[in-house]
Amino acid sequence: MKTYSAKPEEIEKKWVLIDAKGLVVGRLASLVALRLRGKHLPIYTPHVDCGDNVIVVNAEKVVLTGRKREQKVYHHHTGHIGGIKERSAKFILEGKFPQRIVEKAVERMLPRGPLGRRQLGNLRVYAGPDHPHEAQQPVALDIAAMNRKNSRSA
Repeated sequence: MKTYSAKPEEIEKKWVLIDAKGLVVGRLASLVALRLRGKHLPIYTPHVDCGDNVIVVNAEKVVLTGRKREQKVYHHHTGHIGGIKERSAKFILEGKFPQRIVEKAVERMLPRGPLGRRQLGNLRVYAGPDHPHEAQQPVALDIAAMNRKNSRSA
């Protein structure tokens, strides 16, 4: 029996909607990355983008366990000498773009390279409960019901 390898034209992408309210960031990100890569499908092929399009809403209401909200630090470099900057997770969540916490967590769980960047393009994260993708008829996925550890009360 030969090993099946999916072709790009055979892939049928679905749209999935996830409500992130009260969900733990790392657990949410790992399940979103799994969906983006297509590893939940029996036709998974490592070199083909066979994952779903994922919409995450209420990203501002995610939960960080322990003291990560105050202690977790995100670094970025300006490009100038000595230009390393850092921000705490609390600063980002209370700032203008709280969805970047979820985006960065998922990005770091995807492979680096052209395929990983294409798969990350299938992710849409919104801070509030509204999204402009109603026409795609996304199917709601309840991550909190999958495992009791996936959600926490803030």
